[in-house]
Amino acid sequence: MNTVRKASLLQKRRWRIRKKVTGTAARPRLCVKFSTKHIYAQAINDELGTTLLFLSSLDPELRKLKLKANLAGARQLAVAFATKAKATGIASVVFDRSGALYHGKVKTFADAAREGGLLF
Repeated sequence: MNTVRKASLLQKRRWRIRKKVTGTAARPRLCVKFSTKHIYAQAINDELGTTLLFLSSLDPELRKLKLKANLAGARQLAVAFATKAKATGIASVVFDRSGALYHGKVKTFADAAREGGLLF
């Protein structure tokens, strides 16, 4: 399967998920994206089209930990995201997996975010 076809299938999965998952001010959308080297997570209010909170493995504090886009990195970033979200007043979110299957790194991220105190 060529890369163009894989990318188009991924985009279709993203659109299908986004039809059902929307974030509000009370319950923002927690969007997580894994690249080959880094992890990106953000809380988004889709009603206003604003990002309420953003955290990635490129953050200076987390860069010292040398997080990778693997299970251990996903767990550490999710806990850091949950504590930062609770500090900004975000207690409950809806989870957006960005077209990735819900297993492995994505599942670990979600479970660790729940353990950190986020409700979804």
